[in-house]
Amino acid sequence: MSGNFFRVQCPDCENEQVVFEKASSTVACAVCGTTLARPTGGKAVLEAEVTETVEAR
Repeated sequence: MSGNFFRVQCPDCENEQVVFEKASSTVACAVCGTTLARPTGGKAVLEAEVTETVEAR
């Protein structure tokens, strides 16, 4: 499996959570429910600010 894990910050509540670069389903913020990533068939579109790469492969 290739792809990176990113720590992203929610633009609404500033909660941080880890998101897979190639997410196959919509990723919502665990606190407020804002969409953080949308699948596109390849790399997901990240709608939140990436604060760091947690695990690079």
